[in-house]
Amino acid sequence: MPATRPIPTRPIRFGVTLPQIKRTWQEARDTAIELDRLGFDHLWVCDHMYGVPVPTLPIFEAWTELAAVAAVTQRAGLGTLVTPPFFRNPAILAKQVATLDAIAGPGRAIVGLGAGWFAPEFEQTGCAFPTLRERLRALEETAQILKSLWTEEKTTFTGRHFQVHDAVSQPKPPVRPQILVGGGGEKVLMGIAARHADIWNNMAVFQAQLAQKVEALRRRCGDVGRDFDSIEVSQQCVVVLAADEAGAKAALEKATKLYGGHMGGALAEHGIWGTPDRVVECIERHVALGCTTFVIEFFGRDTREPARLFAERVMPAFAGTRTG
Repeated sequence: MPATRPIPTRPIRFGVTLPQIKRTWQEARDTAIELDRLGFDHLWVCDHMYGVPVPTLPIFEAWTELAAVAAVTQRAGLGTLVTPPFFRNPAILAKQVATLDAIAGPGRAIVGLGAGWFAPEFEQTGCAFPTLRERLRALEETAQILKSLWTEEKTTFTGRHFQVHDAVSQPKPPVRPQILVGGGGEKVLMGIAARHADIWNNMAVFQAQLAQKVEALRRRCGDVGRDFDSIEVSQQCVVVLAADEAGAKAALEKATKLYGGHMGGALAEHGIWGTPDRVVECIERHVALGCTTFVIEFFGRDTREPARLFAERVMPAFAGTRTG
């Protein structure tokens, strides 16, 4: 373990993805309750209409699952990674999030926004799926409408993709929900993040490029006159954790085969895996690059098992950085 630990600019946060694909509600509920009890900061779901990459895989709808989780948990934040435009009208999404906030309690809702990429779930369900440039434009319009509906008495907005006229949204969240913008685009997407996001999330596929992506975000913040330290940097990641080295290496081999390039790319070289001590070191390397929030997918059929080991053996190493 390093003799000196990098000093983060903000508290270290650990979030975990919930069971959602080919799982029962009972599995999702029990996992959410346990993760909340263990002290994880956030609980996350993906916002897909189809299982990826196989459309026939059963998958829970994201905001419905989060609303149910809100009712059975006490403290962890609740977010999507990520909600694209065109699945829902932004004014309706604002109402969904405000309702989730009322169920969960103020400050727990995190609206993750992204451009969307899996064309079949848009095209086959009748949702618009324009070019990436237009999806990014719609993403920014969504962020603008959401923030206005949560904070202003009435909202009028005329964009290329979305329009609202004297729209009212009640009840309003007493604390504005956080907005996360996720993706690796270093110009347009990060410009949107710099203008609108509380959190920027680096996708797992770009984990090896975290340093480059953070510097790009710093430049975009400079372009719009925003203090870079006011935006939280998050990393989506697989965490492969085992009590001993032999178990960790065996699990890593399985995880690399299972996840492939999207979530498992460069996992051995740049990912977070190993014994608890090694996982601590991996996290510290990410922190040194400016990342202070982690959206974790634990490898394992019952993710509560590695989550318990992580809570017992990894989180205490960051106890001094997890307040505030």
